[in-house]
Amino acid sequence: MSGKVALVTGGAEGIGATVGRMIVDEGGSVMLCDVQIDKARELAEELGDNAEAFELDVRNLDRWHEAVKATQERFGKLTVLCNIAGISEPGNVVDGTLDTWERTIDINLNGPYYGMRAALPAMESSGEPCAIVNIGSMIAIRAAAFVAAYSASKAGLLGLTRSVALDCAERGVPIRANMVHPGAIRTPMYNRYKYSGADEPQNIERDFAATHPMNRIGEPEEVARAVVWLASDEASFTTGCDITVDGGGSIRS
Repeated sequence: MSGKVALVTGGAEGIGATVGRMIVDEGGSVMLCDVQIDKARELAEELGDNAEAFELDVRNLDRWHEAVKATQERFGKLTVLCNIAGISEPGNVVDGTLDTWERTIDINLNGPYYGMRAALPAMESSGEPCAIVNIGSMIAIRAAAFVAAYSASKAGLLGLTRSVALDCAERGVPIRANMVHPGAIRTPMYNRYKYSGADEPQNIERDFAATHPMNRIGEPEEVARAVVWLASDEASFTTGCDITVDGGGSIRS
């Protein structure tokens, strides 16, 4: 990641924080964007001069433009966008609340759309090979009954990512767009399910693990490695691609 400048949403914790840390460790610079700005600033301070934090609600397009501008002003350019911020709340179409539907679509689908809308012109202006990596889910490939909004948002993001990949390629713009589909990963989002009180935590973990043929929960580092590879020039001929990091969950029988 030497010489790369990344804007990472959800950068305060979980997969986003792990990606930010890995980018800096591999020689890049990162703008950690999150609504949890105190956590993001704490991590940026720990990572040193090659990291900065910016308060961003991904539902706000104007704020997205400000985040891109702040990244350019701080690091001189923007070459990588990692759309990692997201939410997952249970609910089917009949019983799930309208608020859950609207918030999930706003954060998980509109957020990356706004991000790419704001970032693409800045990435083009860098004059360098650039990359977008969006976080999907094994549920984008294999929908789940208990999370209708989440299933729809991640499947929609899959189509959007492919559209951007094709558009950039057809226009001759050196920007690749790819997607990583995690399974259940040991993050704060996962822990909200594990400690929701719906069942004993060990039973919830057992049930989530069972959705993966490898029969365990994944770790943030396992997802981050795929994200950083796609963001790097090592993936220079890879666009419109999906990498699953789900222990086989999306192909289980």
